[in-house]
Amino acid sequence: MKGEAVDLVIFNAKIYSLDEGNHTYQAMAIKDGKIVELGPDRQILNKYRYTKSVDAEGKEIYPGFIDAHGHLFSYAELKLGANLLGCSSEQEMIERVFDYQNKTKRKIIIGSGWDQSLWENSSMPDNRRLNEEFPNTPVCLYRIDGHSALVNRAFIDLLGDFDLDIKGGEVSIDNGKLTGMFIDAALSVLEPYIPAYSSSEIKKQLKLIQKELLGYGITGVHEAGIEFEELKLLSEMVSDNELSIYVYAMLNPSKENREFALEKGIFNLKNLSVRSFKAYVDGALGSSGALLKQDYLDKKDYKGLCLMDPDELNELAEFCLDIGYQLNSHGIGDSAISIILDMCSNIYKKNPDHRFRIEHAQIIDMEDLHKFSDYAVFPSVQPTHATTDQRWVQAKIGKERMSGAYAFKSLKNQVGMIALGTDFPVEYTNPFYTIHAAVHRMNNKDYPDGGFLKNESLSMEETIKGMTFWNAFASFDEGRFGTIEKGKRATFVILDKPLNRQAKFIENFSWKTYIDGRLLHSLE
Repeated sequence: MKGEAVDLVIFNAKIYSLDEGNHTYQAMAIKDGKIVELGPDRQILNKYRYTKSVDAEGKEIYPGFIDAHGHLFSYAELKLGANLLGCSSEQEMIERVFDYQNKTKRKIIIGSGWDQSLWENSSMPDNRRLNEEFPNTPVCLYRIDGHSALVNRAFIDLLGDFDLDIKGGEVSIDNGKLTGMFIDAALSVLEPYIPAYSSSEIKKQLKLIQKELLGYGITGVHEAGIEFEELKLLSEMVSDNELSIYVYAMLNPSKENREFALEKGIFNLKNLSVRSFKAYVDGALGSSGALLKQDYLDKKDYKGLCLMDPDELNELAEFCLDIGYQLNSHGIGDSAISIILDMCSNIYKKNPDHRFRIEHAQIIDMEDLHKFSDYAVFPSVQPTHATTDQRWVQAKIGKERMSGAYAFKSLKNQVGMIALGTDFPVEYTNPFYTIHAAVHRMNNKDYPDGGFLKNESLSMEETIKGMTFWNAFASFDEGRFGTIEKGKRATFVILDKPLNRQAKFIENFSWKTYIDGRLLHSLE
């Protein structure tokens, strides 16, 4: 007679455990949401009594993918507003706004996702067309990176008088007139006039986003910066079992969020974890807000924007250290990254296992590279940014600085790990785009031929660990998931097709996705 009773047995599989020995198995037994044992089919099937079994049909199984840098709320708002992703021209952007307004009849139109680098004229736009087409309805359209927005004259009229000199921000002026472009900290001028979507609207979209993520085998997201009201909404959804994916939330450093962290400390609510703050040190490269050590090649006497000076950053870092929190700092330009690394040099002396992260780490001064290792700074990057930005990055920073651009292999070699994400909705949620970009340095159209800065590519094994175990480590969750091992949460993905290792993109999905032993997605 068989022995111990379990809830589920998965068999006839190729299970990549990603444990220390990189073992593979055929079968596993699961009980109460945890893995009981792994081994050959015969051993597991004969040893356990099970309520349910799944024949994996020889498919590959990996730990559930974790996106180390995403924006659930921004994605929800993009879906609720005028979706401008992929617009190939200013005209197409205008047409999409028209279509959206014809359906929704909004008093104030909000859209997001445009990227002028896809247009024939890749210069930052002004609001002349918006003024012509929407003379009376205020319009605010956020660039794809969320670091700048284009508004029309009707929206500017809402603002009344305001100070054009904004620390860490820029209000674009041409020939004495506002062009409609507001960049980085200047977006705060617009925020009071941006209408909020209802909680029910946001929740509906978050559930749809969760369905999309599970369909790709993504079981966890590091939410890269949320406000206190958004944290409350997440907590409600988790408590009501409306959100099942693991969420590691980084708090924006607002007064309410600081008070929450002081009161609650390290906060865990089922599948929601909070033990980090997000610092915004500079802007985005695409909107020329990234803080560089030398001038932009295409913008004379301009080095970008500093959104948080070193004293502010050090104060926030000390606050995090005092309460046992992690600090994850947005740093894209080499000057911003240098500021963050200097901060981490002080933190390392007090706690070598601080796990403070630099989010993006796109343009590095290679003379600073050793500091990642010296101060145990965890790099968190988005491989698809490299394959998107390759169209224009050299025109912004010049050939000499390209050696430190999207240097994923160099960063990984410094600390032995690297966290990989997408920055959705700036990029697509699809983890197979991430894999192709990290390994082959090409987009899903296999461009550019031969790969972009191919010497900085990661191996397939490094990439998969950078989407599973290393991301779990980057959020202090290495004891719960990230590998498929006895005693860990039974959170994994069964892929529809074998993982593609060729330099030709092949679409893939999850065949079945499990979180804590529960089937949450199935193609069948």
